[in-house]
Amino acid sequence: MSALSQKILVVGGNGFVGSAVCKMALARGMEVTSISSSGKPYKTPQGHTPAWVERVEWRKADAMNPESYADILPGVDAVVHTVGTLLDNTQYKQRMQEGDIMGFIKSLAGRGSGPLAGGQRSAYDTLNYESAVRMCEAFVASQPVSGLTRVRPFVYVSAEDINRPIIPVRYLETKREAEKRIEEIVQDRPQYKGVYVRPSIIYHPHIRPMTTIPATIFDVSARIHDAAPSYIPMPSSVLRWLGTSVLPNATDKTPSALNSMANLLSTPPIHVDHLAEAICISLDPAKDIRGVVGVRDMRQLIGLSQTGSEESTANT
Repeated sequence: MSALSQKILVVGGNGFVGSAVCKMALARGMEVTSISSSGKPYKTPQGHTPAWVERVEWRKADAMNPESYADILPGVDAVVHTVGTLLDNTQYKQRMQEGDIMGFIKSLAGRGSGPLAGGQRSAYDTLNYESAVRMCEAFVASQPVSGLTRVRPFVYVSAEDINRPIIPVRYLETKREAEKRIEEIVQDRPQYKGVYVRPSIIYHPHIRPMTTIPATIFDVSARIHDAAPSYIPMPSSVLRWLGTSVLPNATDKTPSALNSMANLLSTPPIHVDHLAEAICISLDPAKDIRGVVGVRDMRQLIGLSQTGSEESTANT
């Protein structure tokens, strides 16, 4: 398969989503560099190193400090930003990787969403917003090496609104704020474009086994909602009506959490490899994909029908 983009930079390539993007990009003939705070190559939860890992250039860098990765940017066709946090307490990631359900529940119970003392920035602001904006600013300020004439995408892994009220509203708001700011940065620069992928529940039965059960449940729910005639009131439509017509918005920028619950019931989950494949396809200059890419858009891109039958070549 011919490369859709000659060389890409993956921010957080040793994480759950980032590693899937690295693997898929290599399979599509791209050269891949990853930066992360540790710079360590990806390992499976069991501590294994897949064969594809040795084909990635692993670099230690701080997304908040452009000087630590400025030398990489001129030579890449695209940047894929996969860093982010679902909870302000980022220790939940280790719990999920270990399959520690009780530990994850405790992280949820102690999530906290209030202002931090002394004006300290939350992990939401730092990881979901600031790291992406700093990276995008540095990317558009870089001078491409000779020969790079195509539009250079900045792909930001955002999120569908499906997590509230379990997850604090600040999670969604920082994602949307980052999308808006990135679009402001690229909109007057014709050589750049922003792509904002909004996954729902991201699952993998082996790498993140604790995601399998909720993914299965909400996949069935989405199928039922899709199959139901429009004249039958479904739970999602009732919740959406209550959220828009009866109950007040969560904040001045965000609808009621009932809207989020409605989305959860009607939006299919996405396998992490399918998400990675959709991201790689969005880098194809011939397709000119830009702006928001939702779950159903991603399923269409990779050839996955709404009934779930796969036409994609993704390795699941």
